Amino acid sequence: MTPDIIIVLTILVLTVILLALDLLRIDIVGMLCLLALAWTGVLDPLAALTGFSSNAVIAMMAVMVLGRGIARTGMMDRFAQLVLRIAGDNQQRLIALVSAAVGLLSGIIQNVGAAALFLPAMLAISRRRQLAPSRIIMPIGFAAIVGGTLTMVGSGPLILTNDLLANAGLGPYGLFAITPVGLALLVASIGYFYLAGNRLLPRTKRREDRRSSQEAVIESWQLPEAIWHYRIPEESALVGQTPEETGIWEACTLNIVGMTREGAVQYAPWRQTQFEAGQDLAILGEEDHVRAFAEHYDLVHITKPGRFAVLNDPTSAGFAEVVIPPRSSLVDQSIRQFGLRRRYAVEPVMLYHKGERVDSDFSDLPISAGDIFIVYGIWEKIQDLKSSEDFVLMTEVNVDRRDQSKAWIAALCFAVAVGLALAGFPIAIAFFSGAVAMILTGVLRVEEAYEAVDWKVVFFLAGLIPLGLAMQETGTAALLAEGVMGLVAGHHPLLLLLAVAAMSTVFSLFMSNVASTVILVPLVISMAEIGNVDPRPLALLVAASAANSFILPTHQVNALLKTPGGYENTDYLKAGGGMTLVFLIVVVTIFFLFYI
Repeated sequence: MTPDIIIVLTILVLTVILLALDLLRIDIVGMLCLLALAWTGVLDPLAALTGFSSNAVIAMMAVMVLGRGIARTGMMDRFAQLVLRIAGDNQQRLIALVSAAVGLLSGIIQNVGAAALFLPAMLAISRRRQLAPSRIIMPIGFAAIVGGTLTMVGSGPLILTNDLLANAGLGPYGLFAITPVGLALLVASIGYFYLAGNRLLPRTKRREDRRSSQEAVIESWQLPEAIWHYRIPEESALVGQTPEETGIWEACTLNIVGMTREGAVQYAPWRQTQFEAGQDLAILGEEDHVRAFAEHYDLVHITKPGRFAVLNDPTSAGFAEVVIPPRSSLVDQSIRQFGLRRRYAVEPVMLYHKGERVDSDFSDLPISAGDIFIVYGIWEKIQDLKSSEDFVLMTEVNVDRRDQSKAWIAALCFAVAVGLALAGFPIAIAFFSGAVAMILTGVLRVEEAYEAVDWKVVFFLAGLIPLGLAMQETGTAALLAEGVMGLVAGHHPLLLLLAVAAMSTVFSLFMSNVASTVILVPLVISMAEIGNVDPRPLALLVAASAANSFILPTHQVNALLKTPGGYENTDYLKAGGGMTLVFLIVVVTIFFLFYI
């Protein structure tokens, strides 16, 4: 074993530990990996930086921008509405059709985005039809995950595969090379829940029927409904203080949803806004708590809402349920750090964090993917949450700011990108051209395109790509491959395929599927060379099997849907265990019949 192999193995083990234990942000882990390879001399500096110019990184960025452009024009929302109209309210048909639609969308946009698109509508249907959300949400999430295997831009591992093959001197795959596998997996996923869903899916408490969206939110979360109006007199001790200094959230469990300031109404005032004499306040909370707060600070009760009338009008303002998706910039931050009130002028009333309700001051609590916020504000402000990729809005809001006049232009840009890929142009160039076309045609502003890119994922990907190159060049991959091949050599090729698929599945359960692909592709290429097998299908099998992440809610889609669906980890073990076996059987069979 050479010194370079020892160094690469050390870096590999440390990277796996950091990712598996979630000790640092993934982009930081990627950069540390890149720098370690350069500092130790395993790769020269230029080779260590090749990830930033890789086709995978460019393709990933382009897909994100294209997805944002299509979403901004409302095309996906109209598609979702059409599917829901066709599906109706029959549970089995609803699950099957929506799962198919989500899966197909996941082949061209990020699977988290496809799942998030249908989530609010499915929750609304669960309320209207008295269906437990747990009975209809998990199948859609699983379909979104397997749908990412429909095209070579459907998931990060598949986008990365061609770059890893190029590092090994092997030719790339075309855009639809993986499609037979994806179609078989999507059909299997739908059939799995169609046949066994009643036995596998948990039965949580049904929600009441025949209620408005606001009534459902208020009753489900037991929220205060009344808004009280008070004026601050000059002699009040409140003058000069800030909302945070009063302890209004922690001690009183109240929320200030409006404040007059310099002749205008300020909604959800910032925590550091100072109270002034003569200001009017709109306070949300239980009557006894509000009265106690008012008496303590000698506030004057106002019977007429005046300029706060909009806050009392359910057609203009109300509560909204908001889920935090995995790629949200709010993840691992507190609302203080994020500045929720300053950015969006909505008041966070309650937080459902890791299965527990938090009503008091949660300003400094680090937010996790899948957490649910209940916010109060005017609908125009809440609509801004829907337009952001930091939130998934589960409450229906009828304010529509999308530029639907650009819908067909966005569709044409995407079609051109696909056409260029089919014509033989590199996938990265084809989709990047489509992304730039969306900017030039006005579908997106340049600033919106930059906002669409998840830079954390970009830096993570760019940092890990050199690790795959180092494993290949130092012989580390060959060394590990000899050990694995010693277990499967001389047996039926199906055993080799099963071993590769199982390794990718296990790695992806405990770390990023991108990271598992970077680690395993060089390994299986070396295994193929030892076993005298074509290495390209094995590399593709690794990337496809990285989507086999159903047993634990570690996949981004599962993390998003866990709380809205009311699922426990045991629910994923029960339903996901069977789906994992189905996935392995289907993917190994298809690769054996059509790829090897």
